[in-house]
Amino acid sequence: MRQEITELLPSLRRFAYSLTGSAADADDLLQNTVERLLSRPKPDDADITRWAFRVCRNVWIDECRARKVRRDAAELPELSEGHIVDGDKQIANEMEVNRVDQAMSQLPEDQRQIISLVAIQGLSYQVVADILSVPKGTVMSRLARARAALSEALAPGTTRIEQ
Repeated sequence: MRQEITELLPSLRRFAYSLTGSAADADDLLQNTVERLLSRPKPDDADITRWAFRVCRNVWIDECRARKVRRDAAELPELSEGHIVDGDKQIANEMEVNRVDQAMSQLPEDQRQIISLVAIQGLSYQVVADILSVPKGTVMSRLARARAALSEALAPGTTRIEQ
């Protein structure tokens, strides 16, 4: 089982990042997920991939609930300092990544989870439905709403400059 979990780590880390929006929080979530996976026996009839993603999602839900209870101030993402930017293309790429991150963060949690599992992880609708314990039609509906919201948020006319 340890070998299977090791092979899943890159996918689980991407999923954790899509849930948290922060590399540091994603690493913490991944560590907590792996700890939970290794400390509990795998259900006999469970697929290791589905089980691992479900555990990761549940650990994140627990963390969100705990944060809500103890939150006194909004968390700000840390900006990297001292990073030298190499040209216009890199700046444009970073700006686009920031736009996508911001658009993803505006999605409701259920839509963000589904778009992450389908579009980023490449899982099938049925596997996502099993992971999230929802009908396949719900996955398809949420995915369609998430894609529409992202498309609207990322459309050229929606870029706003605050003064």
